Amino acid sequence: MPAIYLLRHGQASFGADDYDVLSDRGERQARVSSLEIARRAPRNPVVTSGTLIRQRGTAAIAAEVLGVETAPVDERWDEFSAHGLVEAQLGGPGTTDGLTSDAFQRHLDVAMADWIEGRTPGWREFSNGALDALNDLAASLPKGTDAVVATSAGVTAAVCGRLLGASAPGVIALNRVSINASITTIVAGSRGLSLISFNEHAHLLADRDLLTNR
Repeated sequence: MPAIYLLRHGQASFGADDYDVLSDRGERQARVSSLEIARRAPRNPVVTSGTLIRQRGTAAIAAEVLGVETAPVDERWDEFSAHGLVEAQLGGPGTTDGLTSDAFQRHLDVAMADWIEGRTPGWREFSNGALDALNDLAASLPKGTDAVVATSAGVTAAVCGRLLGASAPGVIALNRVSINASITTIVAGSRGLSLISFNEHAHLLADRDLLTNR
């Protein structure tokens, strides 16, 4: 029964000119979480990610810790454009400039509700892609093999929401509480995919400086 660890990327660079870069803290988070996955002794681990720089950087750290090479990336693990959703809600490009993380999250919750409930297009395609990526990965794993996927909060929320049959508020709640470098565990068995744990981050609690969510 393969175990698939969805590893949220480490902290990116919110408010910087290029968000899609791991911060120094994000690199530390990714290493601590990778060491936690290594402690669980994954079997012949496959390490993959989406195409985003923060995801690939997290995957590279995980692969180094686990002593393997990274597998080819899959764009279906990429995050949706949170800034794009919020800017569309607020009126256009630049409207998120200067927003605090908390204010941005409040607007994102509203924008995601519109998106998931079909008032703006694309959610079904995004969530279907994430779930298809998970199913395809599970089917590709040889017997006695586990996997680590460096991905993002929105992808993890979409997958877990589908596995749990969650409504829009449930998916939004999953997305909102996701911690950087948290671990979500899914197993693939004869009855399909099963969610075992979500957003594990106890391994980060020894250094409270590592607890971030954007």
